[in-house]
Amino acid sequence: MDELFFTQPILNSPYAYPDRHWELDADGQPTNRIVPLRRSARFITPVPKARRRRQAPATNQDAVQAQLLLDEGQGLSTEAQQYDPTSLVNAIRDRVDRWRMIPDPGRWSVTPETARLLRYWRTHTFQSVRPFFCQLEAIETVIWLTEVAPQSQRNRDILDHLERASQQSNPDLLRIALKLATGAGKTTVMALIIIWQTVNAVRSPQRKRFTRGFLIVTPGITIRDRLRVLQPNDPENYYQHRELVPPDMLPDVARAKVVITNYHAFALRDRLELAAGTRALLRGRGPALATTETEGQMLQRVMPELMGMKQILVINDEAHHCYRERIADDDTAEFDALKGEERVEAQQNNEAARLWITGLEMVQRALGVQTVYDLSATPFFLRGSGYAEGTLFPWVVSDFSLMDAIEAGIVKLPRVPVADNLPGGDMPRLRNLWEHVGRQLPRKGRGAQGAQSLDPLKLPPLLETAIHALYGHYQQTFTTWQQAGVAVPPVFIVVCNSTATSKLIHDYIAGFVQRDEDGGEQYQAGRLELLRNFDEHGNRLARPRTLLIDSHQLESGDALDPEFRAMAADEIEHFRRAIVTRTGNQAAAAQLKDQDLLREVMNTVGKPGRLGDSVRCVVSVAMLTEGWDASSVTHVLGLRAFSTQLLCEQVVGRALRRQSYELNEHGRFTVEYADVLGIPFDFTAQPVIATPAPPRATVRVAAVSPERDQLELTFPRVAGYRVELPAERLSAQFSADSLLELTPELVGPAITRNEGIIGEGVDLTLQHLGTLRQSTLIYELTRHLIYRQFRDAGEEPKLYLFGEVKRIVRSWLDGGYLRCSGGTFPAQLLYHEIAELACERIKAAITAALADERPILAMLEPYGPTGSTASVNFTSSKPTRWQTDPRRSHVNWVICDSDWEAEFCRAAEANPYVLAYVKNQGLGFEVPYQRGVDRHTYLPDFILRVDDGRPDPLQLVVEVKGFRGEDAKEKALAMRDYWVPGVNNLQRFGRWAFLELREVFTIEQELKSFIHNARTTAQSE
Repeated sequence: MDELFFTQPILNSPYAYPDRHWELDADGQPTNRIVPLRRSARFITPVPKARRRRQAPATNQDAVQAQLLLDEGQGLSTEAQQYDPTSLVNAIRDRVDRWRMIPDPGRWSVTPETARLLRYWRTHTFQSVRPFFCQLEAIETVIWLTEVAPQSQRNRDILDHLERASQQSNPDLLRIALKLATGAGKTTVMALIIIWQTVNAVRSPQRKRFTRGFLIVTPGITIRDRLRVLQPNDPENYYQHRELVPPDMLPDVARAKVVITNYHAFALRDRLELAAGTRALLRGRGPALATTETEGQMLQRVMPELMGMKQILVINDEAHHCYRERIADDDTAEFDALKGEERVEAQQNNEAARLWITGLEMVQRALGVQTVYDLSATPFFLRGSGYAEGTLFPWVVSDFSLMDAIEAGIVKLPRVPVADNLPGGDMPRLRNLWEHVGRQLPRKGRGAQGAQSLDPLKLPPLLETAIHALYGHYQQTFTTWQQAGVAVPPVFIVVCNSTATSKLIHDYIAGFVQRDEDGGEQYQAGRLELLRNFDEHGNRLARPRTLLIDSHQLESGDALDPEFRAMAADEIEHFRRAIVTRTGNQAAAAQLKDQDLLREVMNTVGKPGRLGDSVRCVVSVAMLTEGWDASSVTHVLGLRAFSTQLLCEQVVGRALRRQSYELNEHGRFTVEYADVLGIPFDFTAQPVIATPAPPRATVRVAAVSPERDQLELTFPRVAGYRVELPAERLSAQFSADSLLELTPELVGPAITRNEGIIGEGVDLTLQHLGTLRQSTLIYELTRHLIYRQFRDAGEEPKLYLFGEVKRIVRSWLDGGYLRCSGGTFPAQLLYHEIAELACERIKAAITAALADERPILAMLEPYGPTGSTASVNFTSSKPTRWQTDPRRSHVNWVICDSDWEAEFCRAAEANPYVLAYVKNQGLGFEVPYQRGVDRHTYLPDFILRVDDGRPDPLQLVVEVKGFRGEDAKEKALAMRDYWVPGVNNLQRFGRWAFLELREVFTIEQELKSFIHNARTTAQSE
């Protein structure tokens, strides 16, 4: 493999035409070959319908053949909507390339002002970062379409295509979309469009295709705030600070009227806020009160500066949110195929897109819209739009993709997991984290019932491993930046599914104050030392290192620590002066709310001397999917469902903005990396259309009465167990089941290989966990046992047992009952779930040692102490099922979760000593067990009634288990050490035993051996 592929992935200068690219194979993987040409654009896009169609005569065979559906859309096309795999982008790119090469400005077919701007942008010696080639190509494409193409009939095909595309999806609006990778500088392109339009409009007012009125629409407040640099009077405006305008043209640009708003402002508001009773009183018996804004009043509120102007220009940022959904012949078909959260998401997307496009249509009716320019890294149709999800807007005219940006070094190179030390599975475990931990995390917001009581220290082990794996590499990056003298720290971001999850992750990382049952408070240190918001004494830092950002916090009154204003007085004053300069509003600057400051903190992350310069970690929900671009982001953890590649690219895009724009000795940027976990990102994904699965046949599973009533099985419904600990010396009886082995399968991969599609890879490991001392581990496990395992609700901890328990914990560790393999570390015992596993084994050993002197008693459910097979009655469509022998089972069917269970049914029915059996499905047979104070339930597979040679039959609980992981050991401990002795000691439900079957080919023999041994023991007694 070519070493340059790893050491020098950047092929092109950011300022020159990209004339080389890494070749990709049919699967989107690099072949390690450099192609000496520009990468072509290839997308699937809807084909806009022609306005006029000539009806073909029925006798014309060629015309009839032409009307047949040709599947040019790779399986996407239908009679109602066809898709084309070829892109308009390549055709426009070729013509713009030839136009750009014309040496004589007099032949450019543009105005003198435009010609001067083009020469300036291409040749001026900029003191800071000059416009990239991709930014110049975008503005050149816009100029070519506006000034050059209309002058030649040869370009009519392109202009007609754009007009048809706009009419099909956006009637009465002409839209032109520019696709640039996140981090490639869309804001600069907006500035160039405003400069070009304004200078031409001011110097030649008679030219109708130019304007100095601009409406910029964004999907949220974060992006709106960031784009204030497009205001000519902003103290940090791009026109002056980025030298984008010749000095003599700056006064012209200052005459631009720029309004920046988020699309939510288009919603017509109620002008008179009244309570329902007051409104009814004022209405009386007359018609409903007309208190909602008119379109004109809304426009006056949103864009007063533009009122009175004609033919303004609209710029949509992140424009994939703006479209008029296509109504198909069966407009419910697509939504009927969506279920649950996907359906809700599609409805929300359509509502937002409808509000956005409706607002622009209002602007068109009132003021007139010259053109709508869409800028987005992902200008694709969303789910529920009526078009195939992930297909390109048909009005996209230029493209600079993520691969182009990587090869030019304009963005960081994202690295994602490609391998780990966990066997099996097509995808590394930490590539799509949500798939493995999503069900164990809250789905609702922080206000949902019970969300407030969630414990940040009870995260799933795999999630804790993912956090620590990424944090271990973050530590190295932090040290490297410090040694290099970088003025700001690298930033670690986490994107969550809900505000409840984001609060959990924030507290786990940054630390929190936990309330106990008595109302007292105890500080819990954050698990990631560099990202803690508290000092070593538990005092909150005035300048937080980790921020929790969500709508709940932005709307609350205590968004920031009270000391923050005092510690950041200089930065706040800088922000206040900027507001005065930009708006002239002294009152607004004097009354800054915490929400305003928090947004400013977010907007200035990674900027020295500003409010956000100390931020090291940001935890959020939707805010980090788009619009927020800090150059110091180096590590991203995704903790939500990523149903589309569009969403994956949006979240990964938050880490793509470069930290340094200094050229190296080769005239290129030095490669920078962003490490990403939890996001199943694919560099070359294509849209996939799901095919609905046919319905399966169903069967009714039920007890057969009265024909099989003699086969009824009953069982106790156990609520818990009671065992009293002695007040004096404790002892433990360890066994093979006391062993706890930490493996990557249990705690997550210890080594994850992160790679980009090109460039160097990195191994994310857990080496930083190897420094934990054994004395600390013993103390924490002992504390866990005292406070969680040996403590009932409302009871004081038995601190008098601390010394005894500590001695037993030490003997458990010294006895070799903890094994670490596959790169795991003893420190991972401090993960909450793993600590519970270890403590359950130690507690079971202590309980076993007390079995003779202090027997366990099972406590029954008070309102239903007995369960029965007579209650089974449900429907199933699972294809694997076993029809039971009417002489052996009260229930007619066994629905099998595996072929092993079907084999067990055969073995049970073939054994003459098995009197009756039933599968524990729809039966309600649960085995409770505790992990500390948390109650869990285990559902064994089968219950058997067995003739073991005694007068009363034996009730045998059977678990059919292949791989015996730690969870299986824990359940076996619960059965053997608690449930079976606890129920037998009641002496009301007969005799019970437990059997685990671990090999499919020995199921029949093991069952025979168990029954044979039981009968032999009975005969000997």
